[in-house]
Amino acid sequence: MKTNMSKGFKRSLTAVAVTVSLGLAAPAAMAASNNAGSIFGKTEAGAKVTYKSKKTGVTRTVSAKADGRFSVSSVPAGVYSVTDASGNTRTVIVNIGSGSRVNFEKEVEKIEVTGQMFSTIDTSSSESTAVFTADDVFELPLPRNSVSVALLTPGAIQGGANFGRNLPSFGGSSIGENGYYIDGMDVTNLRTLLSFADLPQDSIAQTQVKSGGYGVEFGRALGGIINIVTKSGSNDWDFGAAAYLRPSSLRATEKNSYNANLDKIGAYNSDDEFSSLKYNVFGGGPLIEDKLFFYTNIEGQKVERDNFSRTTSYEYSVTTPNYLAKLDWYVTENHLLRFTHINNETEYDRQNYKISDADEYKGVHSKASSGYEYSEGGNINVLTYTGYITDDFTLNAMYGQLKYQYLKVPNLPGEECASAYDNRDGDWTPIGCWDTAKFTVADTIDDEDERTSWKIDGNWVIGDHTLKFGYNSETYDATAPGRNYSGNIYYRYLTSDAEINGNVVNGVTLPQGQEVVRTRTFNSKSATFTVENTAWFVEDSWQATDNLMIYGGLRGETFTNKDGNGKIFIESDQLIAPRVGFSWDMDGDSSKKLYGTFGQYYIPVAANTNIRSTREEVNTEDWYKISGGWNADGTPIGGLGEKFGTSTNDVQIANPATIADKNLDPMSQLELIVGYQQEVGDDWTASVKFMGRSIVNGMDDFCGHDGFVKWAADNGHDNFDPHSMQGCMIINPGKDITLAMDLNDDGNLTDVTTPASYHGLPEYKRHYVGLQFEAEKAFSDKWKANFSYVLSRTFGNAEGYVNTSLAQEDAGATQDFDHAAFMRGAYGDLPSDRRHQFKAFGLYEINEELTVSFNTSIVSGTPLSCQGYVNLDGMLTGDGSTAYDYGNFKRYGASSFYCRNENGDKELTKRGDQGRSNWEFNVDMGLTYSPEWSEGLTLQATVNNVFNTQRPTFYDQQKDKAQDNAELNKNFLSPTSYQAPRRVQLSARYKF
Repeated sequence: MKTNMSKGFKRSLTAVAVTVSLGLAAPAAMAASNNAGSIFGKTEAGAKVTYKSKKTGVTRTVSAKADGRFSVSSVPAGVYSVTDASGNTRTVIVNIGSGSRVNFEKEVEKIEVTGQMFSTIDTSSSESTAVFTADDVFELPLPRNSVSVALLTPGAIQGGANFGRNLPSFGGSSIGENGYYIDGMDVTNLRTLLSFADLPQDSIAQTQVKSGGYGVEFGRALGGIINIVTKSGSNDWDFGAAAYLRPSSLRATEKNSYNANLDKIGAYNSDDEFSSLKYNVFGGGPLIEDKLFFYTNIEGQKVERDNFSRTTSYEYSVTTPNYLAKLDWYVTENHLLRFTHINNETEYDRQNYKISDADEYKGVHSKASSGYEYSEGGNINVLTYTGYITDDFTLNAMYGQLKYQYLKVPNLPGEECASAYDNRDGDWTPIGCWDTAKFTVADTIDDEDERTSWKIDGNWVIGDHTLKFGYNSETYDATAPGRNYSGNIYYRYLTSDAEINGNVVNGVTLPQGQEVVRTRTFNSKSATFTVENTAWFVEDSWQATDNLMIYGGLRGETFTNKDGNGKIFIESDQLIAPRVGFSWDMDGDSSKKLYGTFGQYYIPVAANTNIRSTREEVNTEDWYKISGGWNADGTPIGGLGEKFGTSTNDVQIANPATIADKNLDPMSQLELIVGYQQEVGDDWTASVKFMGRSIVNGMDDFCGHDGFVKWAADNGHDNFDPHSMQGCMIINPGKDITLAMDLNDDGNLTDVTTPASYHGLPEYKRHYVGLQFEAEKAFSDKWKANFSYVLSRTFGNAEGYVNTSLAQEDAGATQDFDHAAFMRGAYGDLPSDRRHQFKAFGLYEINEELTVSFNTSIVSGTPLSCQGYVNLDGMLTGDGSTAYDYGNFKRYGASSFYCRNENGDKELTKRGDQGRSNWEFNVDMGLTYSPEWSEGLTLQATVNNVFNTQRPTFYDQQKDKAQDNAELNKNFLSPTSYQAPRRVQLSARYKF
């Protein structure tokens, strides 16, 4: 069988003859590293086998064992010729994290391909993984980001619509539970777990997506792993340039949302404009042939955006370049050093405006309010070493540093003016002289994160066993500047009104038309918060028989979190995560594979928990009657009048002994996968896979105190004052809580265990079950494609490290378990539950110059719930101690499953009982032109969301309009956001 791919895809290889292994008994499987692959196979006993890189010319020779098996780990991704002692040569492609098999025992068929290998089944691994090369990605009509690549994999769904984020969810996990790697270094944002380090997209060589079942080398994630390896230079001088244009004129109009309460536009998007031009130059080659290589990619950009709301607007532009530079030094054939430097700093030039009443919803910038420049991003440095110490032992080491600075608005005029809003008619209109870009004012220190990480591991082949072991340590410092409201106070003006608030404000019934103001103050202290994580791992891939590989591994982890004074408040014992698996090459020819994995996975405590739980801060809230409105600076005319209703005065002075349960177990997950793959015909592969996941020892913050008060009273501690405790404590919900408590209100702390029954919290539960079907066709007869369908369910009482329904991003500190009242009715189908997922992508070669590509997804809707104000009735009964939680939880918004019925009475609903959102449908198309008259030139046009199907992606699930009255939200179950509109990208690449 011989297949020729057209000139249009001759981008990185030329007529590579790729061996398809037939009838080969698998050797001991190689544990490929997280930035390289492996080569293994069988030849004559004791024979020498030489492999040579097609790009770099680097050559290495190893010896086969007595049974003829040979293997080598930590092989950089690329194309290799492999030659045995008789001069027989095979060519293989090595992908990251995968084993490439070579057979010299018999004559085999050859397939001539360009740019890709016929996709035989990898029987050397039990992991659930997919690898996409740079050419794979360019061929498809994808947005230029790593998340779009990850979403090609079955079971990965788009999340974060309610956060304005572009992040994937894998196998029922939340968007805050993934891991991201570049050249072997973990670059996940450990402050929030909701972003990762960026880099020029054209500098990516391969992207590996692990959707589950990954080995013990990987941890600190419950969802998926996105693992990137960057491009390197070779013996061939390679230069080029590319440009990618997304013009605003070819972008469809974005939908607005409607606010029925105000009878006007809610989110005003239809006049927003966005255009992007990104262009890069790249080059690479040998500084010393066969030994020292360089590669660099410099990406310039011109990004412009105009954004409008009813009262304000802004425009910004970005022109700063990013770049990557890389050196590969083959010191000898047995020792390799690599250094990668990435700069991803982005500077914004922004202008803010205030919209006049006459210009509302007209898409014009009325009056300039402030203009400034600010930046975000930083740089990454990664140094790696690979040493082939012997034929059987390979040593890897990595040292990396990352620095990231968050967006920070500079000092602006008006920071002395109070933050103030007119909320009398239910809308939010900024008033006064403050700048809306500075609702809060930060201290002058930089808001930044720094990460230092190192890792060492070894691969050792002993007979039928491939052992891998290693150790990793990382320190993550998150420096968060202190903040306070503009003008050190925040005013919100309201009027008692029968239609808007039922004349009930702050729990007090007021006469019609009474003017009131709510005041808040907030002050937090600047500090650096540190997270320290370590991990060791050991694994054995045992070739039990010629066809059966059995995997076993142990991972041990520690998580340490420190407060702003450098004191430890969370410190885990050694956390042991066992994982086992198998891969059965059923017919011994890699045509049928049965595999499975079972294991435990831990996720660290994010630095955001350090900041939220331990930073020294003061919060106050008071309500006053006023008359006459407000002054030009936003302060009330005539000052503050009579105070009414409840007030709040929270002071958080962190004491490590009182913050976290002394027996806290970090959150972990058990996972089971069983799968089957089979070749169907010459160029099709079909597979089916079952995945089950369950959270163990869920972790979150708990802010209720009544249980501690009751326990103290039951045990004779009559002087106990709940104000001596933290506002919120980090616990394992549903388990006993052990904290240091001031039982006698005398300043002396005593370790106390209060039984779980006093707090009424259920155990943390999240479950996922999924059945996946996939069919993939390798390129032949002018086309290739991948089709998948996933039937799944995600259910429990907590989504994970985020709360999509409330758009809450606080990893490990969501509202879910703040009080038992929030968990009533919480068990059901979770926001990440997409019951049905259909995906298809591929391409068709029209002729040698033109290729058309497509990417389609159809996913079912998510469950919808009723969100209302928490029922406070139970907190008002009993003695005065219950008033503590009443005052605390009265400040919460509509975020429980208690909702008012049409009669105004509160009823307990159940998560997901309001039906489902609509199905989401998306089609992307691309056309690629590689003219014969210009070798190296490629022109491409891609259209995302071809049919402009702007279906809702999120709905307003708040039913109760206010805590103290029976009025209902008219926007209940109305759309608040939609799919991105149709947009076009035009691109050109030239290589020489």
